Amino acid sequence: MPTKKAKTPASQKPGPGKPLRIGSVTLGGKEPLFILGPCVIEGEKPLLRAARTIKSICDDVGVQFLFKASYDKANRTSGSSYRGVGVLDGCRMLAEAGDAIGVPVTTDIHSPEEADIAADFIDLLQIPAFLCRQTDLIEAAARAAVSAGRAVNVKKGQFLAPWDLAPIAGKLRAAGCSNFCFTERGTTFGYNNLVADMRSLYWIREQGFPVIFDATHSVQRPGGGGGHTTGDGYLAPVLARAAMAAGVDGIFLETHENPDKAPSDGPNQIPHKNLPGLLKSLLSIRRALA
Repeated sequence: MPTKKAKTPASQKPGPGKPLRIGSVTLGGKEPLFILGPCVIEGEKPLLRAARTIKSICDDVGVQFLFKASYDKANRTSGSSYRGVGVLDGCRMLAEAGDAIGVPVTTDIHSPEEADIAADFIDLLQIPAFLCRQTDLIEAAARAAVSAGRAVNVKKGQFLAPWDLAPIAGKLRAAGCSNFCFTERGTTFGYNNLVADMRSLYWIREQGFPVIFDATHSVQRPGGGGGHTTGDGYLAPVLARAAMAAGVDGIFLETHENPDKAPSDGPNQIPHKNLPGLLKSLLSIRRALA
């Protein structure tokens, strides 16, 4: 890898925060940024195949993207579910795939120790939603990012309001990190359900933070499938389009060549064959708002 709530009047549109540079791409600039890739690393060959496919699609459509995949699905419903390849091998594979296609990469981290390992390989260190209030993890990610010249993405917990991100930003800044963003991925709505509140995107940007919308995790039904993942994947494109219209800086989409055979979160991933049309529609919405 390269070295690597004061209310605003309704008539006032919140301006974006300072653009965030992540490797060779920019979040919060004139063009939207997409985070795309499979849910979990299934091996070196499938990962590289996915990276090259997505790169070709993004080049054809004319969009910038980060490649993503998880080395450990640490919060699977069932203890017998496939989790991944582990932090060191996973980060190495992801970095090599990113190098092969010439794009930055991102992945979840789950502990302070993993933050230090991942920062040697990963351009954008991602804090999972369930761990977004873990001070030791936030501070470790911030320090590792500063030391290695990386950035941090914190997913907003399903249990938090948009304005609850300010203390998390404070933790990052206190640890010396100013290169960070937040991701909205739905809010708990009763049992086994999430709701995507598009007002949240406005309120996060209103605080001056670059914001990404995670369309595929927002359509999950947490725990609703018993021992396996379930969700309303057909709604992910709908929510992505709504988020883009709301003025989001980036869109996160998990995508797979064959979601029915994906070992994790298959029901919510976008098939590769559907990705070009979706990206074109999202780009058209963004440019119509310019």
